[in-house]
Amino acid sequence: MVKSGGDPWMRMGIVTCSTGFMGLILIPFVNIPAPESWPYLAASIAIHQAYFTCVCLGYRFGDLSQVYPIQRGVAPMLVAIGGYWFVGETLNTQGMISVSLISIAILSLAFGRNFRFTGGCAVTIALFTGVLIAGYTIVDGIGGRLAGEDAFGYIAWLFALEAIPFALLVIWMGIRNPQAANRKHIMAGIGGGVMAFFAYGLVIWAMSLSHLTYVSALRETSVILAAWIGSRLLGEPFGKHRMFAASLVAIGVFMLQISHVG
Repeated sequence: MVKSGGDPWMRMGIVTCSTGFMGLILIPFVNIPAPESWPYLAASIAIHQAYFTCVCLGYRFGDLSQVYPIQRGVAPMLVAIGGYWFVGETLNTQGMISVSLISIAILSLAFGRNFRFTGGCAVTIALFTGVLIAGYTIVDGIGGRLAGEDAFGYIAWLFALEAIPFALLVIWMGIRNPQAANRKHIMAGIGGGVMAFFAYGLVIWAMSLSHLTYVSALRETSVILAAWIGSRLLGEPFGKHRMFAASLVAIGVFMLQISHVG
C-alpha cells in the first residue's frame, strides 16, 4: 500500500496512526507490562521510527519486488545471530546452510542478472532496513517475554506509543502539503494499519511462546507474494529473476524454520 502510489510518507503515517489508535483502544483491557520490559519497549519504539523512515525511502527509490525480499530476507539471518548472542538459541548445520542460501538469494536480488548492481541506493536502504527489522524483532521478542503473563499489554502499549513520533512528523509534512492527504491515501493507510496491527501483534505474541528464529523465519516467507505483487500488479522489471530469487529466500527461511534450534 505504501508503494502503490502517492505520497509514501503520508500513507505510512496513516498506517502508524491506525495501529496506534487500535493499541490505544486495547490498553484499558490489558495489563500494564512488567517493569522489566519497559526498556525494551522504549528501544523498540526508537528502532521503529528509523524503520518507518527507511521503508518510505526504500519504496521511493526502489521496486517492491526487489526491496521487500532483501529487507525481509536479511532479518531472519540477523535474528538467528541475535538469538544466539542474546538468548542462547543455536543453529545446527541445516540452519547454517539455510542462512547461506538466503545470503546468496539476496545477493542475486541486489546484483540482478549478469552480476551487475541494479539497485542503487534502494539496495543499501533495504539492507539497513533488514538490520532494523532484526533489531526490533529481537528487542520485542525479549520484551514480550519479560512483560509478564500478559504479552498483549506489551503489544498494546508498543503500538500506542510508537505511533506518536512518526505521526507528528507526518502531520507536519501534511500541513506543508495538504494535497497529499487525499481520501485514497487515508483509506489505504487505515486498511494497512489494521492488517499491520494484527500481523505484528501476532508475531510478538508468538515470540513470547516460541524461539525468535522460528517466528522470524516463518514470517518472511511473504517475500514470494511481494515479488509477485511487484512484478505482476505494479509492472516492475526483472519479474522472473526476482520471483526466482524471492523463492530461494523463502526456501531458505523455511529450512531455517524447520532446522533444530537449541
